[in-house]
Amino acid sequence: MAVQHRTVLPQPQYAHDRLPGLSGFAEDVFGYLPRVDQRRWADAYLRGLLTAPGKKTVSRMAKAACLPPGAAQALQQFISASPWDWSAARESLARKAAARLPGHSWTVGTTLVEKRGEHSVGVHKRFVPEAGRTINCQVGMGLFLTSGSESVPVEWSLLMDEAWCGDEVRRRRARVPDTVRAEPQWAHVLDLTDRLAALKVSGPAPLVVDRHCAIDATRLAAHLHLRERDFVLEVRPDQPVLPALHAAPGMGNRPGPARPVSAQRFMHEGGARHPYVIGVEQGGRTRRVQVFSAPVRLPGSSPAAPSTQRVHRLIAEQFPAGPRPARFWITSLGDRRMDEVLSLLRRPSLTHAVVQRLEDDFGLLDFEGRSYPGWHHHMTMSSAAYLYRRLQLGARRPARL
Repeated sequence: MAVQHRTVLPQPQYAHDRLPGLSGFAEDVFGYLPRVDQRRWADAYLRGLLTAPGKKTVSRMAKAACLPPGAAQALQQFISASPWDWSAARESLARKAAARLPGHSWTVGTTLVEKRGEHSVGVHKRFVPEAGRTINCQVGMGLFLTSGSESVPVEWSLLMDEAWCGDEVRRRRARVPDTVRAEPQWAHVLDLTDRLAALKVSGPAPLVVDRHCAIDATRLAAHLHLRERDFVLEVRPDQPVLPALHAAPGMGNRPGPARPVSAQRFMHEGGARHPYVIGVEQGGRTRRVQVFSAPVRLPGSSPAAPSTQRVHRLIAEQFPAGPRPARFWITSLGDRRMDEVLSLLRRPSLTHAVVQRLEDDFGLLDFEGRSYPGWHHHMTMSSAAYLYRRLQLGARRPARL
């Protein structure tokens, strides 16, 4: 049975509030919490995230928010032990973000927290290409609403491996729900999109996912097609594709020969012509990039999602100095203008910059508890603190990439 905290936080008085409007924002997002003290602790936790310097430990947060003695332990209990539902808060954040960001797409960001030991919920050993080694870590995936200049987190998922999901003792200790199971990353992305789609706050926004998420593009594309969700997915150079040699320029559904080839080989051997040339900022300089595209199909991944009958657009980006295209994308947006699709390709970079900001300034990596609900509570709070800051300060300039 969950342990509920008993420390009561008196009605705070902020004579010279450095965070104007935060109390109203907190009440708007967390006003559904049934108890007055829960709502006050939500406000206090947000203030701690927004004012504590450096690592957001509960002791630093309590001190920065000028809370009474014993508040640090109560903050920890509110996050890790109090049994409140985070889904309503995330829905509120999603609605605020959707209203703020017209013309947004959905993007995915990944955060990794290196851990000692094996008691923190979801911790497992994972090879991290960027580090070149295997790391003991927690891995979270977030869904963001992203415009051309802003990206806001609205939903989160914690990756769990078979060792965790098959250990009933650890599951019970960390309060992992029975519905949570080990899934590949593409399935986590699909689950995130399903949860956001169910809220009906965002409309027909396309999902844009780049190579940092290490997804199985064939499977994800098939299931997104079943849901009538448009997408732009970065794929590996060796991604199998089926040349749609008889596909019409309008990207219809007539199949071509069924001999799979790699995306790189298909483009290298003349699968596309007439490059589209754009300028891309890189290292403070604008470099010309040639963009090729051609209609292709993806090999089917399951009887329930026969993507072999659907024609997509394969896009390849190539710097003129390079021998072959450096990046490849598969998209369902075959009827969109190329410049519209290319603008979507840049949005994941904005999301990654925001993930870094969340990690550096909003305590995304600083959850100290070990429970599954606690992890989700903390990620919700970190997301809320970030959105408050964006709403309060505005977004006059794009986030730094």
